[in-house]
Amino acid sequence: MTTTTPTMNVAAVAQLCAGGRRRKTAGLDLRWARLLRFAVVSRVLRLVRDQLLSCSTCGGCGGGRRYRRLVPPAHGGVAGGALLSPVARDEDGDADAASDVEDVVSLKVSLLGDCQIGKTSFMVKYVGNGEEQNGLQMTGLNLMDKTLAVRGARIAYSIWDVAGGSQFVDHVPIACKDAVAILYMFDLTSRCTLNNIIDWYERARKWNKTAIPILIGTKFDDFAQLPLEMQWAIVNQARAYARAMKATLFFSSSTHNINVNKIFKFITAKLFNLPWTVERNLTIGEPIIDF
Repeated sequence: MTTTTPTMNVAAVAQLCAGGRRRKTAGLDLRWARLLRFAVVSRVLRLVRDQLLSCSTCGGCGGGRRYRRLVPPAHGGVAGGALLSPVARDEDGDADAASDVEDVVSLKVSLLGDCQIGKTSFMVKYVGNGEEQNGLQMTGLNLMDKTLAVRGARIAYSIWDVAGGSQFVDHVPIACKDAVAILYMFDLTSRCTLNNIIDWYERARKWNKTAIPILIGTKFDDFAQLPLEMQWAIVNQARAYARAMKATLFFSSSTHNINVNKIFKFITAKLFNLPWTVERNLTIGEPIIDF
């Protein structure tokens, strides 16, 4: 009995150790199997991604059409520091220049203001009535596109016009999100529309704090017929609002195409760090430009 007990204990311990090694080995095998499956799946996904990228960039699919990844410009300059010179198709008549270039930069611009102040007329005057006017009209929201030919690229402005009624203020978040510029518009002949600009500005700033702010007085052709003292009062109030908003102030007229194209040239110059040659104009009776 004295000699048997140690032998049985040693055998039991050996059996337990062998069982532990088998369980440990089985655990390691299971872990390696999982790692192997993960590596195979990762490689398959990588191959699929590479195939899709090569299909979209080399013209292997879609009949040879080429696609490029677009990067919106940072405020104040173009990626790479390249100096661009914008050429609008509606002014220079170079319709082929916009179709020859490959790169497209999509930029969103929002129009805010009260009802019946000329926002839609302003947008239609800029976009034009030709092929570029491919708009999408919704209840309380009007969208139009305008493409500018730029050396080596195209700038596609997507213009969002929010109706001025109080029932449409819910469109402000979607219209202002990701916009590079927001145009706050008022009727120069209606003082109350200027007073309401602060409300529009505060609504927009909740959803976009980086967009370029521009304050625009519309219907300058009618405004010029008002008494000079009334013009003086509105000019002073508009300039004070523009300073508070850190915005550039323009007086415009869609009927006579006053400062309509110039406003979008200003936006392009600010976004792409282009030279800006327009001078301030603070003369009462003339279309004001203050920055």
